[in-house]
Formats: sequence, structure tokens, C-alpha cells
Amino acid sequence: MKIYSKKELNNYSLSLTYDDISLIPTQVSRVKTRSEVNIKSKFLGKELSVPVISSPMDTVTGIAMARELTNSGCIGIVNRFDSSLSELFSNGNVIEGIQAVSVSLTAEDELLEKIAANNLIVCIDTANANNAHVLQKCEEIKKRYKVKVIVGNIAHGGTLRQLVDAGADAVRIGIGGGSMCTTSIQTGIGIGQVASVLDSYFAREEGKLKIELIADGGIKSPGDVAKALAAGADAVMLGRMLAGTKETPGEVIKYNDQLFKKYRGSASFGVKMKGEFIEGEETMVAYKGTVKSVINAISDGLKSSMSYLNCESLEELKKINTFAVLSTSSYLERLPRK
Repeated sequence: MKIYSKKELNNYSLSLTYDDISLIPTQVSRVKTRSEVNIKSKFLGKELSVPVISSPMDTVTGIAMARELTNSGCIGIVNRFDSSLSELFSNGNVIEGIQAVSVSLTAEDELLEKIAANNLIVCIDTANANNAHVLQKCEEIKKRYKVKVIVGNIAHGGTLRQLVDAGADAVRIGIGGGSMCTTSIQTGIGIGQVASVLDSYFAREEGKLKIELIADGGIKSPGDVAKALAAGADAVMLGRMLAGTKETPGEVIKYNDQLFKKYRGSASFGVKMKGEFIEGEETMVAYKGTVKSVINAISDGLKSSMSYLNCESLEELKKINTFAVLSTSSYLERLPRK
């Protein structure tokens, strides 16, 4: 079996997803238990206990979710689709625990001034950052306000320098990889998430660019979080893994004696206006309890992965250079059987 370096994996002939690769321990680990592993990091100047950012979807991140994620040492980006933003600024003061909000390309100065006054991170929430209007909006915000700006999304690093030149501080990487996203099917755009992260990582490193990378989409488990970070991401953005928790917007629905909550893509029928092009799905997910329990499970899984790999910190994980490409049978062999 061939063990691939990060560079070799980036040059692999096929577009790779998280299911296509595995991290390979090649050293005797000095880590006794996962409790010795430190996964704290900084993202856009914020101290994170776990490198997780919530997706600004209307069924994932409202005010309650953003606040609880802050309490858990993560970042929640308040969505722009429901009444969360207007509620946030209704009394002139930001609710405690909010760190980031999402805005559209048409966000007005009044809203941006309130965001800047409260030192919040701005996420320009679009599906395609490779767009002149996104670059222009980013430039305008950075010129007028002292705020950190996240843009997205991109599928590879080809335009990373242009995003940096426009003032972007971070970028969401991945097009079509989310479980509720049908962009790749509807448009034919997008590549595997591992391929996207790797290409963007090397574009940043080789270009000596200052921008933080968010792996956005396709992450289903703590193991995928570890793979994304080892591939070069600075943080991961989660939607489905956080969906169905107590803190997500929406009511708990009881059906056949089981509890569910609604989960949908930002370009789904439930979000889009009538007559707009649909690039997302809508579904029900099982109720999961508190988001804190989900974050704790991610933290434990990530730390365990790092203990196998002889990594005591995220900086060491990012230097991992031993990957395997899995056959379909090899992947299936790893799945639990009943």
C-alpha cells in the first residue's frame, strides 16, 4: 500500500472525498491518553476550544445556537434568513455570546454599522465567492469598517489571491458537498471536499497568502473533522452534525413516537422565493439533545485521532504527511454491521 504525502494527495488523479482517504499513524505515539491532547486554536482572533463553526443556515444557527457554541468554545454564525438578525439588534445591543453574523450581498450600511460597532465577524453568505460582486462587497466592507470578513464558497484555490486582495480574512471551502446541497447535481460544479481543501491549502502556502481556511460541507463524523484539519483547514463548518439539536431554530416534531427537527439547505424550496432556482433539499433529522453533547463528542473523537497520530496539538496535526487512499471495499469494511 502506498502512503501519500499531503502534496502527493493533492496531485492525485481523482477528486477525493473524506470517505476516500484515511490518516495513517507511522510513529510510536508519545500521547498516553486523549486528555493530554490540546485542540485549542485561534480563528480570526477568537480563542476556540474546538475548531468548529456552525453553518449560517436557518435550521442550524439562530441566536440560541450561536450563544451555546460560544459557551462551548466554538463560533456560531447567525443566519440571515429568519428574524434572528432583527431580533439581535432590536434593542440596540448585541445579545451576549454572539461572535459572527451572516449577511447578503445587498446588506445595507445601517446593518453593517451595527455589526461593526459590536465587533462581530461578517460572513458574506453566498454560494459562489468566485464572483465580482462578492469581491466588490468584501472590498467595500473592509474599507468602511474594522471587521473580519468571511467569504464563500470556493471549490479550489485558483482565485484565492483575488479574495485576499479584496480583503477576505477567511474563506469557506467546498461547493456541493453539504448533505442538503444539490448544487453539484443541478449545475455540474464542485469537486470532492478533500481535494478542495488540499488545493486551497497549497494555493495559500505557495502564494504566501494570509487567509484562514474553513472546510465547509461533507463532514459527517469526528474522523472527518480530523481529516479536514490534517488536509490544511484551520476550522470546520458544520450543518447536519449540529442539526436536530435543542438549540437549533424550529420546533421539535413528534412522529411515530420519535422526535425530529427540520433541516434544510439555504437554497432549498423552503428558503428560496417562489420561482427561484432550487439547489437544496429539505428533510427531518432525529432530535439529538443539546449541542454541547455533540461538540463534546467531536472534541473527544478529534483528540483520539490525534493521539493515534502522535499529535499533542493542532499545529502538529496540520503537519501530518501520511495518508492512504481507500478502495470502496476498504471503506465499506470499516462501517459498523448489525
